[in-house]
Amino acid sequence: MNQQLNLTQVALELAQSTLHEHSFEQLLATVERVIPSDASALLVLQGEQLKPLAIKGLMPDSLGRRFKIIEHPRLEAICKSTLALQFAHDCPLPDPYDGLLLAKTGDIPVHACLGLPLYDKNALLGVLTFDSLNANAFNNISPDTLNTLQTLCSAHFKTALELAHYKQHAQHSNALVQELNREALTRDGGEIIGKSPLMQTLKNEIKLVAASNFSVLILGETGVGKELVARNIHLNSAREDQPLIHLNCASLPENLAESEFFGHAKGAFTGAQNARQGKFQLADGGTLFLDEIGELPLAMQSKLLRVLQSGEIQTVGEDTPKYVDVRVVAATNRNLKEEVAQGRFRADLYHRLSVYPITVPPLSKREQDITLLAGYFIEQTARKLGIKQLKLSPDAQMLLNQYNWPGNVRELEHVISRSALKAKQSQWQSPIITITSEHCDLTSNVRPSPVSTILNNAPINQPLKQAVESLQFQVITEQLKQHNYNWAAAARVLELDRANLVRLAKRLGIEVKKTL
Repeated sequence: MNQQLNLTQVALELAQSTLHEHSFEQLLATVERVIPSDASALLVLQGEQLKPLAIKGLMPDSLGRRFKIIEHPRLEAICKSTLALQFAHDCPLPDPYDGLLLAKTGDIPVHACLGLPLYDKNALLGVLTFDSLNANAFNNISPDTLNTLQTLCSAHFKTALELAHYKQHAQHSNALVQELNREALTRDGGEIIGKSPLMQTLKNEIKLVAASNFSVLILGETGVGKELVARNIHLNSAREDQPLIHLNCASLPENLAESEFFGHAKGAFTGAQNARQGKFQLADGGTLFLDEIGELPLAMQSKLLRVLQSGEIQTVGEDTPKYVDVRVVAATNRNLKEEVAQGRFRADLYHRLSVYPITVPPLSKREQDITLLAGYFIEQTARKLGIKQLKLSPDAQMLLNQYNWPGNVRELEHVISRSALKAKQSQWQSPIITITSEHCDLTSNVRPSPVSTILNNAPINQPLKQAVESLQFQVITEQLKQHNYNWAAAARVLELDRANLVRLAKRLGIEVKKTL
C-alpha cells in the first residue's frame, strides 16, 4: 500500500511538474520517494557512453565524467536490459561509482545496486541508477512498482530531453537530431563542459550566431578553448554537414601563405610538382576556421579581405578567378583593436571578421566549472592510462578550485594528466587511484577561497550562536552572488535542499523576495 501511495504521488508530481532547466534534478528527486538510496544518478545515452545529467550522493566531479558503456559492466548490463535490473549484493562486477560516494570513501562494500533503463519504444534514452550501503535496501520493492515507475520516468525523461535538445529544431525527427548530437560528441573536444553563468551566456551566443551566416571573431586567452567554440558554431549551423577546415595562421611561412589559402596550379612555383587545392576550396560550402588570425602577414590580410567581400579567390598560377561559399570563423588571443591602432592589422579586415565577436571567458572566472572539467579530464586520463577508477581527493578538489589557472582549460587538462601519472605510480597496487593535492604540484597562483576569506575576517569576540549565524549569512550571500542569485544553483553547491536554503535565508535576514 505504501509503494502504491508513493507511486501515485510520483505520477501526480511528474504530471504537474513544469519542464525547465532543472527538470532532470527534479525527476531524480521525485523518484527517490519510491527508491530511497545513498547515491543515485540520471544518465543520458550519447552514442557509446552515458553522460550524467543529475546526481545525488556522489562526488560533484561525477557530473563531468563520461562513462563509456563497454568499460563498465554494470552499466552495460542495465543498458542491455528492458526491465529494472537489481544486482546481487555480492555481485563481483565492479561498480562505476567506486570511490565516488559522498557517504563512503574507498571501495563500496557489500551493497545494493539497482538500475532502471529508460526507453522510448525500443530506443534506449538513458538509465537511472541507485546504490545503497544497506544490502537489502531494494528487496521489498515489487516488480510491478518498478515497471510502473520505469514507464512514468521514461515518458517524463523523453519529454525533458526533447525540450533540452530539440527546442530549436522541434520539426526535425527524433532520430536525426540524436544522430547529429552523437556525431558532435564523438569528435574530439566536441562538447563544451560548463554550467557557470558565463558559460551559459557563451552557449547562448554560439546558438544565436550559428543560425546566421555572419563572420565570427572569437577572442580569449590562450588555452580557453577557442577552437572548441568554433567547432560548436559549425555544428549548430546550417553547414554542419559540410567540412570544417582548420588553418593555423601562426604556422604559415609567408612565401607559402597564399598557396595555403587559395591553392596552386602545377608548376606555379619551384617545388609545385602537382596542383593543390587551398583551404578555401576545401571549405567550400562549409566553414573555415582561421586560428591565431592576429599573426597573419599584412600582405595576406588584403587578399583575405577580398574573399570576404566577394567570395572570389585566385589560385596561384591560374588566371581565372573562382568563387567559393565559405563562412569564416577566426580566433585570436591578441587585442586586435590595439593591433589596428599600431598598424599591424588592417582595420577593414578587422571589421569584416568581427561582424559578431565572441569572448571566451578565462577559467579563473569560471570557478563553478573547474570541478566539472576536472571530472571530464579524469575520465579521459583514466582511459588513456588504463586506470580502472581514478578520483580526486577533497583537498585536491579544493586546491584546483583555488588555483588561478593562467593557462586556462589546457593547463587544467595537463595538470590532471600529470597528477594521474604520479598518483598511479605511488598507488599502483590500489584498485582506486586517488589524486591528492600533493600530486597536483600547484604552489603558486592560488587564491584564497571565499569561505577562508570570510573566516579570516570573521569577528571572534561574539557568542558562538551569533558567530555561526554570521558565518552562515556571509557564506549564503557569497554563493548567491556567485550564482547570480539562482537559489537552486546555490543550494546544490551548499548541498542543501532549495526550500531549506530559502527558509534558512529568511531566518538569517537575507532578502528572499527580490532574488527568488
